[in-house]
This record gives sequence, C-alpha cells and structure tokens, in this order.
Amino acid sequence: MYDSALALTAVVVLLALTFDFINGFHDTANAIATSISTKALTPRTAILLASSMNFFGALFFTGVAKTIGSKIADPARLDQGLIVVSAALLAAIAWNLITWYYGIPSSSSHALIGSLTGAVIASAGLSQINLLGFSEILAALLLSPLVAFSAGFLVMSLIKVLFKSGQPSKLNRRFRSLQIFTAAWQAFSHGTNDAQKSMGIITFALVAAGFQADLEVHLWVKVSCAAAIALGTSVGGWKIIKTVGTRIMKIEPANGFAADFGSATVIILATLLKMPVSTTHVISSSIIGVGSAKRAPGVKWITAQRMVVAWLITLPVTTLLAGVFYLFLARVF
Repeated sequence: MYDSALALTAVVVLLALTFDFINGFHDTANAIATSISTKALTPRTAILLASSMNFFGALFFTGVAKTIGSKIADPARLDQGLIVVSAALLAAIAWNLITWYYGIPSSSSHALIGSLTGAVIASAGLSQINLLGFSEILAALLLSPLVAFSAGFLVMSLIKVLFKSGQPSKLNRRFRSLQIFTAAWQAFSHGTNDAQKSMGIITFALVAAGFQADLEVHLWVKVSCAAAIALGTSVGGWKIIKTVGTRIMKIEPANGFAADFGSATVIILATLLKMPVSTTHVISSSIIGVGSAKRAPGVKWITAQRMVVAWLITLPVTTLLAGVFYLFLARVF
C-alpha cells in the first residue's frame, strides 16, 4: 500500500512539474511580449532574462502555495486525494496545451483552480469544497484584471501628462531602456505567483498521501518548481507572444513600460496578500488599460473580446474536464 502511494505521489509530482513547465512557456509572453514588440530586447535576451527572474521569483514566497493547498479543499479529508490531484493536473495541462496551440492567452491559474475544484467535486461532492476559501480565490481572480486595467490606465495617463512636451524619439529611447528593468520586474513577479501554484498542488498531494501533516512547502518542492517554470520559460511561447505583443494594440516603449510596471505591481501585491491571480489576465488587462488611456480606438477590441471569452469558459470547462478525468482514473485505479 505504501509503495503504491509512493509511486502515485511520484507521478503527481511529475505531472505538477509538467504543468509548471507548460505554464512557463504558456505564460512567457506575459513577461516579455511588450519588450520584444518594441525591440527593447531581442527575443533570445528577453527569454534568458525572463527565465532567470522567474526562477528567483519562485524561491521567495510560499503564501500562494499554501492558499492553493488549503483554501479549495482540505487534502487530509479526501479518500482519493492523489487521484483527485492527478485528474486536476491532467485537465489543466490539456487545457493549457489547447489554448497554446491556438495562440489564446488563457489563464493557467483559472485552469488549475477550475480543475482542482472539478476533481474534488467528482470525488467527494460539493460539500468538500471550502466555499469561503474558494470564494476568496475567485474574487482575487475576478478583481485583479480590473485593478490591472486601472493601473495601466493610471500609469499611462501620468506618462502622457509628465512627458507631453518631450521629443518622441528621445522618449522612445529612454523608455526602451527602462523596459529592460520592467521586463525583469515582470518576470520576477510572474515567478512569485505562478510557480507557487504548482508548489501548492504538490504540497496538497503530499498531505493527501499522508507523507506530511502540514502545508509547509519543502525546499526541494520550491527548487524543482522554480527550475521547471524557468525551463519552460526558456522554451518560449511564440504564438501567445504574438497575440499579447501585437494583436491587442500597437505597443510603443512608453506603452510597454506602463503596461509592465502596472501589471507587475498588481501581481506582487497579490503575492504579498497570498492570493493566486492570473498573470495572463493581469498583463493583458494592463495593456488594454494603457491602450484606453492613450487612444481607445487604437485597442483591437475584437482580440480583447476573444480573450475575455477564453477567460470566461476556462473555469467551467476545466471543472468539467477534471471531473471526467477523475471518473476515468477512479475506474482504472
């Protein structure tokens, strides 16, 4: 019994690191799309910068991991906890690959949270969902894009006022240089929030399997998740980079600076509050906010609408998909 639990736990850890790796290349665009589109950084340099800063960001915090590990459901109370986590990860991975293939900047966070919720419900019923904790997570996921839109709009509005008499060519050079720092800040913030979701799901599995009694995130979990997301980032997600970097609005250096600074700050604040947010939603919303402050008709609202539709369907689709995976795995095991 112990050997089978250990083997299944190892499979869960491998799936979680696979999800983390896919999250890295799926969400690479979040950190570097604007700096590449304005030619502040070459693609190779941008990806190396994003990979390293993602790695360091992932090592600094554990609050989001503990939120994922405890606020949706209590892993110690699930009879089939390892199968629940396996089903959740398979569903989240499948959805991430589908949206990556079609170049849609969907949310890895929504995918994981929806999948874990669906797998728990399929296993133990709605009564095992911590409705208060789930509501807090859902509120953070829904409110963060609005805050990011406001942040992007505010930063861009300030730039327009402060530099209204500046020479465009000189301002472009200055903001292109500043984008190097905001891209690094963006990648660091991405690591502080996104990598912790995989840390949380691994810790959830370890508690469910009885290998640990609390939600403390061990060092090996931190390092392996940090390495996986950094490695995934190094691969790059060029389809999504093209969508985020060119198909929402025409991005200039000042716009890119404003979008990166606003969204990274929102993500860091969420991390400090121990709440998971969608970096995809936050960064895309910040870009739309910047575009609205600069010139609303310049925003390609059709692309934005397509992204919103993907965001809206991710939670229900992954919830159902994880339920199907759970029923299949429960029959097999």
